[in-house]
Amino acid sequence: MLGIPRRYSHFLFAVMQAALTSAIAAATASVNLLAQSMFLRHWLQSWLLAWLLMLPVVTVFAPLLNRFSVLLTQPDRLKSNAG
Repeated sequence: MLGIPRRYSHFLFAVMQAALTSAIAAATASVNLLAQSMFLRHWLQSWLLAWLLMLPVVTVFAPLLNRFSVLLTQPDRLKSNAG
């Protein structure tokens, strides 16, 4: 593996999440350029810009959204064995 300490896993998650999300969004926005053979160039440029913008957003907001989702939900109730 890469040898990155586990305490930085949330940053690695943010890098991967931002990369995947921005790649899909850029591909969706560029799909109309398939017929003009400009898809790959446009997609790469769009993806890079979107990734650079999304990386700090995901890094900051993913932990906040996780905490908020915990606040909006209840713990699962354990099933009793005394049926």
